[in-house]
Amino acid sequence: MSTDPEARVTDELLPVVVVDPLPVVRAGLALLLAGDGGFDVVAQVSDAEQGLVALAAAPAGSLVTVGLAIDGPRNAFWLIESIRERFPSSVVVAVGARSDAVTISRALFSGADGFVDKDVDPAEFLDAIRAAVAGQMVLAGPPSDWMGAIAGGLERDRSGDAWLTLRERQVLSVAAEGLTARQIAERLGVRERTITTHLSRIYAKLGVRTRIAAIRTATAAGLVSNIVE
Repeated sequence: MSTDPEARVTDELLPVVVVDPLPVVRAGLALLLAGDGGFDVVAQVSDAEQGLVALAAAPAGSLVTVGLAIDGPRNAFWLIESIRERFPSSVVVAVGARSDAVTISRALFSGADGFVDKDVDPAEFLDAIRAAVAGQMVLAGPPSDWMGAIAGGLERDRSGDAWLTLRERQVLSVAAEGLTARQIAERLGVRERTITTHLSRIYAKLGVRTRIAAIRTATAAGLVSNIVE
């Protein structure tokens, strides 16, 4: 199976990797997604390391549901960040049970494309997953009056060194030398479209639209040290 992080899945069924520490939850999510008719659950695993192994074996562009109950040094947030660095074309949806606003904002900041609470109706769950696959940021389950707290948590996270993942900082540091996306890709040993995917996520995180603006913003935050006009 392809592990090219650029390519999007073109088959009718979207491959899914379900990562959750609870066997019953894994089985339930798998049955729900498989029963929808638009998804193919290719792996069900219990921890972050197994999740990365499963995703490496899955087709590029797969959907990953990450249970926020994964704890330990390599917890759910570590997994989300690792997926973003290694498999940038994947769709990542964090799944939690009565998660608070801080936890949800941390999951989104780590790189999740959305959050879905396990308490939502199955139809709402599937709608949220489809929306995330379509490229929308989804929040299904949290009370509407939490939106401000979640947004505030994202802003607080942006004040720290974890604003960008290690790989994103590497990409932006090389970009600061004035290299093209193709040259950055050659320097880092990846494909050009991987670099453009990383740059798009960097722009979204920094709230900018151009490379120069991203470099300036990241430099001001101490994440890169050079600016090339």
